Amino acid sequence: MAGFALGHLRVPGNKAILVLFLLGLTLPFEAVITPIYYQITDLGLLNTRWAIILPLIGLYMPFAVYWMRTHFINMPKEISEAARVDGSGLWQLFWRVHVPLARPAMASLAILLSVWTWNQFLLPIVLVDDPTKRTMGGALGAFQGQWGTDIPLLCAGSLLILTPTIIIFMIFQRQFISALLQGSVKG
Repeated sequence: MAGFALGHLRVPGNKAILVLFLLGLTLPFEAVITPIYYQITDLGLLNTRWAIILPLIGLYMPFAVYWMRTHFINMPKEISEAARVDGSGLWQLFWRVHVPLARPAMASLAILLSVWTWNQFLLPIVLVDDPTKRTMGGALGAFQGQWGTDIPLLCAGSLLILTPTIIIFMIFQRQFISALLQGSVKG
């Protein structure tokens, strides 16, 4: 919805909000891990799955908003004008016109965010002690440290972790490619 508002609607302060999101994209993850640790500790969420979920929402949101804003900027204005002429309100315009047309962009965004979350390493290592509550990358780090450095076993674990992301990409590759190529041709 924020991508729709920033990309399609003329919201007051549109440029300033976009600059804030872009600053959020430039912020290195390693620079905020210590404040995140203390914030999660103060909230009493340390060693829970929420300790991973909440920071990832905040850290991935600027990219998601920017991704969807780019999609909505590239949508032809004539589609919205035609829906307005047909009597659509803003809510109907969003849900019945723009969301169905944004499925490739949302599918590719979901693929990217799920792969990034699946491979998240630093956040689970810092915020969760229990390896069963970590992401796969964090669990592999605990696995490697628990039984020593057995390279063939570590490579087998890496291949097992890599397999679901490859399967997801293979299933949704058409949506991913169409979303990436959506704004490449003008006209």
